[in-house]
Amino acid sequence: MERVAMVLEGCREALNEAENGGDSSNDVYSRFMKSHTCYDLIPTSSKLVVFDTSLQVKKAFFALVANGVRAAPLWDCKTQRFVGMLTITDFINILHKYYKSPMVQIYELEEHKIETWREVYLQDTSKPLVSICPTASLYEAVSTLIRNKIHRLPVIDPLTGNTLYILTHKRILKFLKLFIADLSKPEFMSKSLEELKIGTYNNIAVVRKDTPIYAALGLFVAQRVSALPVVDDAGHVVDIYSKFDVINLAAEKSYNNLNVSVTKGLCHRSQYFEGVLKCYQNETLETIINRLVEAEVHRLVVVDKEEVVKGIVSLSDILRALVLHTVGPDSS
Repeated sequence: MERVAMVLEGCREALNEAENGGDSSNDVYSRFMKSHTCYDLIPTSSKLVVFDTSLQVKKAFFALVANGVRAAPLWDCKTQRFVGMLTITDFINILHKYYKSPMVQIYELEEHKIETWREVYLQDTSKPLVSICPTASLYEAVSTLIRNKIHRLPVIDPLTGNTLYILTHKRILKFLKLFIADLSKPEFMSKSLEELKIGTYNNIAVVRKDTPIYAALGLFVAQRVSALPVVDDAGHVVDIYSKFDVINLAAEKSYNNLNVSVTKGLCHRSQYFEGVLKCYQNETLETIINRLVEAEVHRLVVVDKEEVVKGIVSLSDILRALVLHTVGPDSS
């Protein structure tokens, strides 16, 4: 209750500033984020899985599946500190780098330890773990996520060195949505995606229903995207193949045959699939945010009246526009 009261007080402060003319109402979400810390967003109870870098890669990915999580901080017992994150992207990179054929076992996945994979993959490009402290503002968290082009940000206690929580775009937007009704609504919320130039509309990577999974993995690696719309011969979107769907290969232990189609791979979805979440360029930003939060998805496929794929709107696109006031795919 005390934490909720603090958050509501922050909402009132942001609202009062706008009413007093201190700032444009277009900055209200930025001020909200600056007036709240990462600690405000951390739930009282949540699951956090941590892997030691000496763990076998295969066991780590099985553990991700078993615990229903998409990423885990990596602890190096030699240096006694967190050194990185293991994510589904690592699983994709390993499969894409070492897969040969259904007849050849992926030795590196079966035998490598996490530390071995990191040495091979990072080589001389190793960078310190990007993290944030619990007292940092949510504005700083959003800026860090977007500036580093990452999807997960560990919140680490500077005193104990413990990881408290993993911040994501989805969690931050959901937190803002909880209190958005208490804030004055900026004019841009009533403008369309097209007017605000939010989303990516050039060189959209897509796959067809018969595209081999290995080819789809290649697009994930080369294009650095998190999802691939599945289209028919006319370009109509009929499904979507996301990075999260790839982890089902580990769940089903079917990663030794990546020549099968994405359609067959999608048959192993562990959760009920309600269909591709879509939107149109003439819909307002407010409508888009509501749809993203209510559906709890990471992106919407932008289509025209014929359901032909035109673009992608992601959570990072939305937060960049709401909080950092930068729009367009090339905004930095």
